[in-house]
Amino acid sequence: MPGILSKIAMFARSPQGRRLTQQAKRMASDPRKRAEAKRTLSRLRGRGGHGHR
Repeated sequence: MPGILSKIAMFARSPQGRRLTQQAKRMASDPRKRAEAKRTLSRLRGRGGHGHR
């Protein structure tokens, strides 16, 4: 049974994985999308969120 890393590698080589990789690269090159992702990560980590205790 393949491990999780093997499964990820197999997915990355699949047509759908390659499509998602290209989409992520395009989004990462867009300054607005980068800023949005940064805000989302900050919120998930509890920095800058509302009502986190």
